[in-house]
Amino acid sequence: MARAAKTAGAAAGDGGQRPVVTAGPDSRAPVLFPLFRSLADLPGVGPGLVTALARLTGRETPRVLDLLFTVPASRRDLGPLTDAMAFEEGLEATLEVAIVAHRAPPPGGRAPYRIEARACDVALDLVFFRARRPWLEEAFPPGGGCSIAGRLQRFRDRWQIVHPELLPADPAARLRASLVYPLSEGLTQARLRKLVATALKDVPSLPEWSDPSTMSGRPSFVEALAIVHGLDEAGDPREALERLAADEMLAMQLALQLVRRRREAGRGRSHPAPGALLSRLRSALPFAPTGAQERTMREIAADLEAPRAMMRLLMGDVGSGKTLVALAAMLHVVEAGRQAVLMAPTEVLARQHARSLGALAAACGLELGVLTGQDTRRMRDQARARLADGSLPLVVGTHALFQEGVDFHDLGLAVIDEQHRFGVHQRLGLLAKGGEGAQAVDLLLMTATPIPRSLVMSCYGDIDTSRLDERPPGRKPIGTAALPVTRLDEVLAAIERALQRDERVYWICPVVDTALDAETATAEGRYAQLAERFGSRVGLVHGRLPAGEKDRRMRAFEEGRIRLLVATTVVEVGVDVPEATVIVIDGAERFGLSQLHQLRGRVGRGAEQSYCILMSGFKLSNESRQRIQTMVRTNNGFEIAEADLRLRGPGNIEGTQQSGILDFRIADLSKDGRILQTAREVATRILDDDPRFERPEHHPLKWFLEKHGKQLKGWSRIS
Repeated sequence: MARAAKTAGAAAGDGGQRPVVTAGPDSRAPVLFPLFRSLADLPGVGPGLVTALARLTGRETPRVLDLLFTVPASRRDLGPLTDAMAFEEGLEATLEVAIVAHRAPPPGGRAPYRIEARACDVALDLVFFRARRPWLEEAFPPGGGCSIAGRLQRFRDRWQIVHPELLPADPAARLRASLVYPLSEGLTQARLRKLVATALKDVPSLPEWSDPSTMSGRPSFVEALAIVHGLDEAGDPREALERLAADEMLAMQLALQLVRRRREAGRGRSHPAPGALLSRLRSALPFAPTGAQERTMREIAADLEAPRAMMRLLMGDVGSGKTLVALAAMLHVVEAGRQAVLMAPTEVLARQHARSLGALAAACGLELGVLTGQDTRRMRDQARARLADGSLPLVVGTHALFQEGVDFHDLGLAVIDEQHRFGVHQRLGLLAKGGEGAQAVDLLLMTATPIPRSLVMSCYGDIDTSRLDERPPGRKPIGTAALPVTRLDEVLAAIERALQRDERVYWICPVVDTALDAETATAEGRYAQLAERFGSRVGLVHGRLPAGEKDRRMRAFEEGRIRLLVATTVVEVGVDVPEATVIVIDGAERFGLSQLHQLRGRVGRGAEQSYCILMSGFKLSNESRQRIQTMVRTNNGFEIAEADLRLRGPGNIEGTQQSGILDFRIADLSKDGRILQTAREVATRILDDDPRFERPEHHPLKWFLEKHGKQLKGWSRIS
C-alpha cells in the first residue's frame, strides 16, 4: 500500500526554510499555522517523546506536517487464523481467542502473569511481564472473547504469545491497527497511530492548488492524508499516495523552475573567443578527443558565448575525460579576457588537477595557479594578490577559493568538480566572487557519478546536461570478479604476480581501525598483514592522516616507491595512477553500488588490462548480492546509476541526501517517473501562463509552496 517514509537529516550549510514566493517562515499564511505547529504542543507529548519524534522525522524540531508525512511503511494482514494446522513457531498471527482463566504469579515472584485461552480449539497462554492486573482482568475477562495479534511460541508443550496486542473490534479502528509505521527508539505503533489521529484533527481545509487536468478523481490534500493514515475507509490508498507524491514533485518542479528563470533573467555575459587557445590545447594533446568530448565542448562553448548565465551539468563515467572538457571551457573564458576557476573537494584531487592541467595550460602559454588550505601563508597571499589584479587567469583549488579575502579581478566561469560534495552555500560563496555579482558567473557542475534522468529532473529541474558516454581509445573494460574472503590466498597470489610485473595495486577497506564486526577487515589490520608478506612495497593511506603525510604517501604510490596501497575510500575520487591495474575491495558488501563503481574506476586508466576483485563474507543481504552481481555484469556507469536508484531509492544516491537537494517523504523517484513528468509539464504550463501567480485560481499555489518550503533549502539562490 504505502512506501517507507524517507527521512533526511539537515544538510550541512542549510540556511533553514526559504519559501520561494514569500519572504520567509514568518510570512506564512495563518491558515497553514496548524501544519507548522510543533509536535511538542500536542496533548501528551513530552520532551522524551519529542526526542523520539525528532529521530523519526529527521527534524530537530518536528512539526505536525512532518508527522503526517511519515506514512505507513506497510499494511499487515489482520485476518485471523482459522485452522490449528496453520500454527507455526515464530509465526506472526491474528487469533480469535476465548478467555478461560487467569493465573496470577505469587506475590514478590518473578514469574509472568498468564491467561489461559483457546484459539482454533487449541490451548494457548497469553503471557505478560510486569503488566497491571486490573487492566488485564478488564481487557481479558474470563468467559469472554477477543482478537489478539502476536508471535506464536512453544513453551513446555503449550502454545503461547508473549504480550499479545489486543485488537479493536471496531472495523475503522481495526483498519488503523493494520498500518505499520517506521519507528524510532521510544515509539510504539499504538502511540504513533494515536498521535497521527490527533494531529489530523487540526489539519485545516485548504483550497485546491492542483491543476484540474491532473486531479481526475484524486482526493484532496486533507482527504489523501486521512486515507493514507487509515481514517477514511472509503478511499483508495494508492490514489491518495499518488496525490501526495504529485504534490511533492510539483512543489519541487515549481521551485526549481522559478529560481532557474530568475537566474536566466539576471545579468549574464557573453564570452566570445576565436578559439586560438583551444587550437593550442589540441596541438599539445598526445591523443584525439573522443566524439563525446568534442560534442560536449561545442555545447559548452555555445553556452559561454550566449548572453545568459550558463548552468550546465557535465556527467561523465569514470575515466571518460571530464577534466579535459573543463579545461577547454576555462580556456574559452580566459581567451575572452576573464578568469576561470576549478574547485575540487579534496586537497589530493586539487593538486592532481593542478599537475595534469598545469602542464596543458603551460603548453597553451598560460600559468595555472593553486590555492588550498594547506599552502603556506606566503603562497596563499601571492595567489590572492594575483587573482585580484587579474595576472592569474586560471586557478585550481579547494574550499579555500571561496573564503573571505579571496577576490577575483573578473571571474567568468566556475567549474565545480564532484559537485555533490559541496554544500549549496559553498557554491554560492564561489559564485559571489564574480566581479559583477553571482548572476554574472557561468557555472559548470561536474560529476563522475552518472545520475538517472529522473533524479536530474528532481535535483536540478530543466538544467542543461551533457553526458560523456565514451571511453578514451585504448582503455579496456575492467574485468570484475566476486570472491568470498575464504579465497584470500588466491587473491594474494594474484597480487604477487601483479607486483612482479611492476604494476600498482589498491586494497580498499571499509574502516580504518574499528571493525563493524569480527568479520570486517580494517585498513590498519590488512596493512599489517600485507606488509608482513610484501614488505616495504606496501603503504597505508586513510582520512585520519595529516594532509601533508597523506599527500606524501599518495605521491610515493604514483611514483612507484609504494606498489601496494592499502586505503579507505579516501582514494574514491580523482586519484589517477595509470600503472594501477588491480583493485581489491575488501568487504564489498559494506559499500554502496555507486561507491563500488567509483572505487573500481581507480584502475583501468592505462593501456594494460585491469581487474577489480570484490571480496565479501558469506552473510550477504539480498540487496548486497544484487549490488555485487551488477558490478560483475557491467562497467557502464549510467546502467549502474539506474540500478542504484532502483535498489536504494534517490535519498541514498550519492550526494543527494548529503546536499539536501531531495527531501521527498512520500514520492519515490524509482517508481513515480510518470508523476514526475506530469509535474514538470504542469509547472512549466503554470509559470509560462502566470509566473507571479496573479490569477485567482493560482493564489493557493503560494500557500502550497510555503507548505513544501522544506524542499527548497538554499536552492532559491543558485539553481
